[in-house]
Amino acid sequence: MKNSFTSCTTMALCLVMFTFPGCDSNTDQGKSFDEAAPEDVTMDEDDHGHNHPSEGPHHGSLIELGKEAYHAEVVHDEKNGSVTIYILDSAATKSVPIKAESVLINAKHDGKGQQFTLAAAPEANDPKGQASRFSTQDKAVGELLEEHDVEAQLVLEIDGKSYRGDIPAHDHDHDHKHAH
Repeated sequence: MKNSFTSCTTMALCLVMFTFPGCDSNTDQGKSFDEAAPEDVTMDEDDHGHNHPSEGPHHGSLIELGKEAYHAEVVHDEKNGSVTIYILDSAATKSVPIKAESVLINAKHDGKGQQFTLAAAPEANDPKGQASRFSTQDKAVGELLEEHDVEAQLVLEIDGKSYRGDIPAHDHDHDHKHAH
Protein backbone atom coordinates (compact mmCIF):
# COMPACT_ATOMS: atom_id res chain seq x y z
CA MET A 1 0.00 0.00 0.00
CA LYS A 2 2.83 2.42 0.89
CA ASN A 3 4.61 1.77 -2.44
CA SER A 4 1.33 2.29 -4.32
CA PHE A 5 0.83 5.71 -2.63
CA THR A 6 4.46 6.73 -3.34
CA SER A 7 4.13 5.67 -6.98
CA CYS A 8 0.92 7.68 -7.38
CA THR A 9 2.53 10.75 -5.78
CA THR A 10 5.59 10.45 -8.04
CA MET A 11 3.40 10.10 -11.15
CA ALA A 12 1.33 13.12 -10.14
CA LEU A 13 4.46 15.24 -9.67
CA CYS A 14 5.82 14.15 -13.06
CA LEU A 15 2.49 14.97 -14.69
CA VAL A 16 2.49 18.45 -13.15
CA MET A 17 6.11 19.08 -14.20
CA PHE A 18 5.45 18.05 -17.81
CA THR A 19 2.07 19.79 -18.05
CA PHE A 20 3.42 23.19 -16.89
CA PRO A 21 6.83 23.62 -18.55
CA GLY A 22 6.77 27.41 -18.00
CA CYS A 23 7.33 26.87 -14.31
CA ASP A 24 11.01 26.09 -14.79
CA SER A 25 12.85 28.47 -12.49
CA ASN A 26 15.76 28.69 -14.95
CA THR A 27 13.72 30.58 -17.58
CA ASP A 28 13.15 34.33 -17.89
CA GLN A 29 9.36 33.86 -17.87
CA GLY A 30 9.20 34.26 -14.12
CA LYS A 31 10.67 37.77 -14.14
CA SER A 32 8.50 40.52 -12.76
CA PHE A 33 7.69 43.61 -14.82
CA ASP A 34 10.19 45.66 -12.83
CA GLU A 35 12.98 43.18 -13.56
CA ALA A 36 12.14 43.13 -17.26
CA ALA A 37 11.75 46.93 -17.59
CA PRO A 38 14.63 48.94 -19.05
CA GLU A 39 16.96 50.14 -16.31
CA ASP A 40 16.84 53.80 -17.35
CA VAL A 41 13.05 54.16 -17.06
CA THR A 42 11.64 54.98 -13.63
CA MET A 43 8.15 53.57 -13.12
CA ASP A 44 5.37 54.43 -10.66
CA GLU A 45 2.31 52.27 -10.05
CA ASP A 46 -0.87 54.25 -10.53
CA ASP A 47 -4.24 53.76 -8.87
CA HIS A 48 -5.49 51.30 -11.48
CA GLY A 49 -2.77 48.73 -11.02
CA HIS A 50 -0.25 49.20 -13.80
CA ASN A 51 3.05 50.99 -14.13
CA HIS A 52 3.82 54.31 -15.77
CA PRO A 53 7.04 56.20 -16.17
CA SER A 54 7.41 58.92 -13.53
CA GLU A 55 8.93 61.24 -16.15
CA GLY A 56 9.11 61.37 -19.91
CA PRO A 57 11.99 60.24 -22.13
CA HIS A 58 13.28 63.85 -22.19
CA HIS A 59 13.14 64.04 -18.35
CA GLY A 60 10.06 66.27 -18.37
CA SER A 61 6.71 66.08 -16.60
CA LEU A 62 4.03 63.84 -18.09
CA ILE A 63 0.51 64.89 -19.10
CA GLU A 64 -2.21 62.27 -19.50
CA LEU A 65 -4.34 62.64 -22.62
CA GLY A 66 -7.64 60.86 -23.23
CA LYS A 67 -7.61 58.34 -20.38
CA GLU A 68 -4.07 57.35 -21.35
CA ALA A 69 -4.70 57.03 -25.07
CA TYR A 70 -1.67 59.30 -25.36
CA HIS A 71 0.65 61.25 -23.13
CA ALA A 72 2.54 64.47 -23.62
CA GLU A 73 5.74 65.56 -21.97
CA VAL A 74 6.46 69.17 -21.05
CA VAL A 75 10.10 70.25 -20.85
CA HIS A 76 11.04 73.74 -19.67
CA ASP A 77 14.60 74.78 -20.44
CA GLU A 78 15.18 77.36 -17.72
CA LYS A 79 18.47 78.44 -19.33
CA ASN A 80 16.97 79.69 -22.61
CA GLY A 81 13.34 80.00 -21.46
CA SER A 82 11.91 77.61 -24.05
CA VAL A 83 9.02 75.26 -23.40
CA THR A 84 8.74 72.09 -25.48
CA ILE A 85 5.88 69.61 -25.64
CA TYR A 86 6.52 66.08 -26.92
CA ILE A 87 3.56 63.90 -27.98
CA LEU A 88 3.98 60.34 -26.73
CA ASP A 89 2.22 56.99 -26.98
CA SER A 90 0.01 55.44 -24.30
CA ALA A 91 3.06 54.05 -22.47
CA ALA A 92 4.73 57.49 -22.52
CA THR A 93 7.87 56.05 -24.07
CA LYS A 94 7.71 56.63 -27.85
CA SER A 95 7.10 59.74 -29.94
CA VAL A 96 3.81 60.05 -31.81
CA PRO A 97 3.88 62.43 -34.78
CA ILE A 98 0.55 64.19 -35.34
CA LYS A 99 -0.89 66.35 -38.13
CA ALA A 100 -0.90 69.71 -36.38
CA GLU A 101 0.77 73.04 -36.96
CA SER A 102 0.56 73.92 -33.26
CA VAL A 103 -0.74 72.97 -29.82
CA LEU A 104 -2.13 75.28 -27.14
CA ILE A 105 -1.46 75.84 -23.48
CA ASN A 106 -4.38 77.42 -21.66
CA ALA A 107 -3.35 78.89 -18.31
CA LYS A 108 -5.28 80.52 -15.50
CA HIS A 109 -3.40 82.66 -12.96
CA ASP A 110 -4.74 85.27 -10.55
CA GLY A 111 -8.19 84.89 -12.10
CA LYS A 112 -6.89 85.76 -15.58
CA GLY A 113 -6.79 83.40 -18.50
CA GLN A 114 -3.97 83.28 -21.02
CA GLN A 115 -3.41 81.17 -24.08
CA PHE A 116 -0.05 80.29 -25.62
CA THR A 117 0.66 78.66 -28.97
CA LEU A 118 3.53 76.21 -29.36
CA ALA A 119 4.48 75.77 -33.01
CA ALA A 120 5.31 72.44 -34.59
CA ALA A 121 9.05 71.73 -34.49
CA PRO A 122 9.24 68.32 -36.20
CA GLU A 123 11.99 65.96 -35.16
CA ALA A 124 14.23 64.53 -37.89
CA ASN A 125 12.34 61.21 -38.07
CA ASP A 126 8.81 62.71 -38.06
CA PRO A 127 6.93 62.13 -41.36
CA LYS A 128 6.47 65.12 -43.63
CA GLY A 129 3.51 67.25 -42.52
CA GLN A 130 3.54 65.80 -38.99
CA ALA A 131 5.31 66.63 -35.74
CA SER A 132 5.83 64.96 -32.38
CA ARG A 133 7.49 68.06 -30.92
CA PHE A 134 6.03 71.55 -30.37
CA SER A 135 7.96 74.47 -28.94
CA THR A 136 7.94 78.14 -28.01
CA GLN A 137 10.72 80.55 -27.11
CA ASP A 138 8.24 82.80 -25.28
CA LYS A 139 9.81 83.04 -21.81
CA ALA A 140 6.45 84.11 -20.35
CA VAL A 141 5.14 80.56 -20.83
CA GLY A 142 7.94 79.00 -18.82
CA GLU A 143 7.76 81.67 -16.13
CA LEU A 144 4.01 81.20 -15.81
CA LEU A 145 4.34 77.40 -15.54
CA GLU A 146 6.82 77.94 -12.69
CA GLU A 147 4.20 79.75 -10.57
CA HIS A 148 2.62 77.75 -7.74
CA ASP A 149 -1.02 78.79 -8.23
CA VAL A 150 -1.29 78.31 -11.99
CA GLU A 151 -3.79 75.95 -13.56
CA ALA A 152 -2.62 74.96 -17.02
CA GLN A 153 -3.92 72.59 -19.68
CA LEU A 154 -2.50 71.32 -22.92
CA VAL A 155 -5.06 71.40 -25.74
CA LEU A 156 -4.50 69.57 -29.03
CA GLU A 157 -6.10 67.43 -31.69
CA ILE A 158 -4.96 63.95 -32.68
CA ASP A 159 -6.58 62.18 -35.64
CA GLY A 160 -9.60 64.51 -35.56
CA LYS A 161 -10.23 64.09 -31.83
CA SER A 162 -9.70 66.86 -29.27
CA TYR A 163 -7.61 66.15 -26.18
CA ARG A 164 -7.03 68.17 -23.00
CA GLY A 165 -4.56 67.32 -20.31
CA ASP A 166 -3.64 69.03 -17.06
CA ILE A 167 -0.08 70.26 -16.95
CA PRO A 168 1.34 69.31 -13.55
CA ALA A 169 2.53 72.06 -11.24
CA HIS A 170 6.27 72.53 -11.42
CA ASP A 171 8.12 70.91 -8.50
CA HIS A 172 10.81 73.27 -7.23
CA ASP A 173 12.27 70.59 -4.96
CA HIS A 174 13.16 68.25 -7.80
CA ASP A 175 16.42 66.51 -8.59
CA HIS A 176 16.04 66.05 -12.35
CA LYS A 177 18.01 68.08 -14.83
CA HIS A 178 16.34 70.25 -17.42
CA ALA A 179 17.28 70.05 -21.07
CA HIS A 180 20.24 72.14 -22.13
